[in-house]
Amino acid sequence: MKGHNMLDPEQQVIQILKQEGINFTATLPCDRTKNLYPLILEAFEGIRLTREEDGLGICAGAWLGGGRPMMVIQSTGLGNMINALSTLNEASAVPIPILASYRGFYKEGIDSQIPFGRRLPEILKGCGIPCTLIEEAQSLSRLSEVIRDAYDHSRPHVALVSPKVWENSFSRAWQENPPLEIRPGERLEGELHGPVPQPRITRFEAILSLTDILEDQAVVCNLGVPSKELFQAGDRALNYYMLGSMGLASSIGLGISRFTQRKVMVLDGDGSILMNPNALITIGQVRPDNLMILGLDNGVYGSTGSQNTFTQSGMDLGALARTCGIRHTARVNDGQGLKDAVREFEALGKTSFIHVILKPGNSSCPNIPLTPPEITRRFKESLET
Repeated sequence: MKGHNMLDPEQQVIQILKQEGINFTATLPCDRTKNLYPLILEAFEGIRLTREEDGLGICAGAWLGGGRPMMVIQSTGLGNMINALSTLNEASAVPIPILASYRGFYKEGIDSQIPFGRRLPEILKGCGIPCTLIEEAQSLSRLSEVIRDAYDHSRPHVALVSPKVWENSFSRAWQENPPLEIRPGERLEGELHGPVPQPRITRFEAILSLTDILEDQAVVCNLGVPSKELFQAGDRALNYYMLGSMGLASSIGLGISRFTQRKVMVLDGDGSILMNPNALITIGQVRPDNLMILGLDNGVYGSTGSQNTFTQSGMDLGALARTCGIRHTARVNDGQGLKDAVREFEALGKTSFIHVILKPGNSSCPNIPLTPPEITRRFKESLET
């Protein structure tokens, strides 16, 4: 029998994370780690996720801002993260240690978990993502190795933690039936912004209009042509140009905002936002005072041939942002209106979303002459000064 002077596995995990300097967590619960989950939330600043891939962007931003984040999720979520783990964390040298509750591996009662779980180590290996299997509580010290490897080598590293680890935990009894907190929903009053106006400018013209009002803001820009246009309009070390991981621009901006006093501006696109509306859901719950999202909406996937997005058929990004809990929104359709809205919301000092209605079309800007790791290093160093 375990002595009273020894820590339960869940408590060991908390201790290890603290010893390794973890100061921020992004979490999604698993039934096997339901007793660890509340301890994580109590011990660390963090964000509760609605989708795992969103957490990679948030943690990337947290690290860029000076934090030392870690994700705690269920292993099935790794299937949602493979692309971002490769195109963001690996390609841009952004570290992230991940504790994944390993499903489909040990005493699995859900048959649908087994195929992916059985193949997961080989999937990770095939993608070049380091993976450490922790099968028993006595091996939990290997979590330290996972965390150190991720940060020492600026890469992702996954700890697959077997359900067997938690089997004899004394923590189970007190958390078996946690109290539920029920809060009434918050009503959003007032109309939005009326009919959608005709666009008067292109995305590049909108970006150009911003360059003379940017001071010490950190700017995160959506991947593809938008980043090339921002570089062409006015390169700054405080511009974070995304070259992969579509859908995570606003997530990265949220993570940065938690670890800097600077104002953070995200230049996101309609296609990107529709690919990961979970980012707005999370932002609407956290609502940092220094975060502003510009939804650059030209109604098309500009970097892939200008195929229509759903904003051309009734999808209102401003209404989506309000529904997700972002209270301060505006809609503009020209450069002066955009500058006025930016100034107004920066003075307000609240989470805000500006829906920018744009003409379709790309400028002929050249590729950015920086590698992803160079962009990452330059931006992180600039944030620290």
